[in-house]
Amino acid sequence: MGLFDDFSKFLETRLEEFLRDNPQLELLVLEDKLRDQEEETLKLMTDLRRQEKDLQDEILAIAREIQLWHARIEKAKAAGRLDLAEPAQEHEASLLRKGNQRWGQMEVLKERLKQTQQLQQQIQQRRKEVQAKVAQAQATRAAASTTEQKWNSAGWNQIPNSSSSVGDLEHQFRRWEAEEELQELKRKMGR
Repeated sequence: MGLFDDFSKFLETRLEEFLRDNPQLELLVLEDKLRDQEEETLKLMTDLRRQEKDLQDEILAIAREIQLWHARIEKAKAAGRLDLAEPAQEHEASLLRKGNQRWGQMEVLKERLKQTQQLQQQIQQRRKEVQAKVAQAQATRAAASTTEQKWNSAGWNQIPNSSSSVGDLEHQFRRWEAEEELQELKRKMGR
């Protein structure tokens, strides 16, 4: 595993360096990650809503069952059947506890859903900001490319294609410098 980990770490480092050297690509990677996070958040919100619906349905079913048992308790008490009324009351109490527990779970779920919605909005806002930066980087790159093309067409970065012209120029300078030295020597000797 050590060799694989080292190789993996090496690749991650190289990728990070490459992205640092190419900030427009780093922005595209960030935008892609944000898109993935937004999709995951939307999936989570869908799942939380489904769980909330399931809990609501379960709470309603418990409430109907409580109503049924409450009516049975009243009926048993009216008939003087305490042997049925007391266990029915215990069952009703356990249903109430179960209903309260599900209600608490639903409240926690609603809070998680609210937080997830806020997170999704933050991710969406951040993604818009990154998209604007990507567009700006692309515009800057296009402007730089246009400027570079202008410089290229003006010949500023063009190298003379003939080495003989440089050699001729070199020869002319040496000849001129030699003539100046000769003139200087003549002046010194003429004194």
